[in-house]
Amino acid sequence: MEKTTFAMKIDKGVLKDFKSFCKEHGIKYSFFIEEAVKEKLEEEELKEDILDFKTLRKEEKLAIPFEKYLRRRGGV
Repeated sequence: MEKTTFAMKIDKGVLKDFKSFCKEHGIKYSFFIEEAVKEKLEEEELKEDILDFKTLRKEEKLAIPFEKYLRRRGGV
């Protein structure tokens, strides 16, 4: 995987706690940040999926079986 540099500004206290945590646990900064970003992205995508599910659930009773849909389209 190709790596790139990403700079950002964060609160000094947060940075101090972050560096201290990484040092105490023997974790590289870049690894920690990359994993945290991936986890947060997955969490946000899950939230969107749950919202979609809640929204579309009302329409579920209007749905037809997938096989019937395919037959109508000439696929089965």
